[in-house]
Amino acid sequence: MTAAFAPGQRVRIADRDAPGHVRTPVYVRGGVGVIERVLPRFLDPEREAYGVNAGTEVQLYRVRIPQVALWPDYRGAPEDVLELEIYEHWLEHAEEDAR
Repeated sequence: MTAAFAPGQRVRIADRDAPGHVRTPVYVRGGVGVIERVLPRFLDPEREAYGVNAGTEVQLYRVRIPQVALWPDYRGAPEDVLELEIYEHWLEHAEEDAR
């Protein structure tokens, strides 16, 4: 299966409530970043946690987000970034005028 996103592509992390076991931190939801790299596919950990996976795999990505985009009062260097791994079902195409 082909990855939906490619390195260098801007993405938005979905901003939705998700009860239970999820692997996407609340503080990055709604944030916009760039795909740093495409990682392998893995069993869906959100389904696996409840024993209902049945072997479903999902694509994983490394996403780079500027620290100032997450925390407007961030006082570190402007080029500081957060890199985190996000599963494809949490990613959306970002609009050009996104934050």
